[in-house]
Amino acid sequence: MQGVLKSGGVWVHLRLCLACGHVGCCDNSPNRHATKHFHHSHHPAIRSYEPGEGWGYCYPDDLFVDDLPARPGEVPPRHFDSPDE
Repeated sequence: MQGVLKSGGVWVHLRLCLACGHVGCCDNSPNRHATKHFHHSHHPAIRSYEPGEGWGYCYPDDLFVDDLPARPGEVPPRHFDSPDE
């Protein structure tokens, strides 16, 4: 899923930091906010914040986890379109 930000930028997929709950865009998005957050905060793990996806990733270990069940409230039921559309 791709979304348009109010600034005119786009995100491709969203990622959730498992340490603090920060939500950032993936590395296929122009700003790569999830990875930038890791480099700034050193929070090691993220999970997909996309509906229907249940995987996670650990940056320091370069470890992908196929099945990382979400805790209640972690994964949105769906993403919403920009109010400007």
